[in-house]
Amino acid sequence: MRVRQFVARPKFLIPFIAFVAVAGFFAAGLRLDSTLVPSPLVGKQAPEFELPVLGQETTTLSTAQLSGGFWVLNVWASWCVACRDEHAILVELAERGVPIAGLNYKDEPGQAKKWLRDWGNPYFVTVVDRNGDAAIDWGVYGVPETFVVDSGGVIRYKHIGPITPEVAETKILPLWDESRRQS
Repeated sequence: MRVRQFVARPKFLIPFIAFVAVAGFFAAGLRLDSTLVPSPLVGKQAPEFELPVLGQETTTLSTAQLSGGFWVLNVWASWCVACRDEHAILVELAERGVPIAGLNYKDEPGQAKKWLRDWGNPYFVTVVDRNGDAAIDWGVYGVPETFVVDSGGVIRYKHIGPITPEVAETKILPLWDESRRQS
């Protein structure tokens, strides 16, 4: 008899069905890979910046000065724990000849210089983005993020989160090799 009363009152089922639906959406979201957020900048010209060079604050560097050659932009900060996870891979890429520019994001320049002394410097240049405006133009969600820019100044690839050995081998190095073959 009690089962019959419950079934006869569908208004009791509505909250249960809503709960199951919301729980299903959350469960599906937990299985998504956060590093695969599509970037509207891939395939487009790299955003312009002109920023001071770390350790040479009276000198600036712009994207226009970087044009004409393949380069990788790595957005990092000394306070970023995940940046340490990828740093050895960046050093290895630089040793293999991949030109990597650093964009130091919302960091204290003294801390950034100390971090590079302590952990090694894979960057041919590091620019300072103290207030994060350039990072916003590049569509950065957080650090670390990495962009691959071809010789035409077009962003070919964006990676959110720390670079892994797999990403280096399957994404960045093939683009680097392709750029050298085309030169």
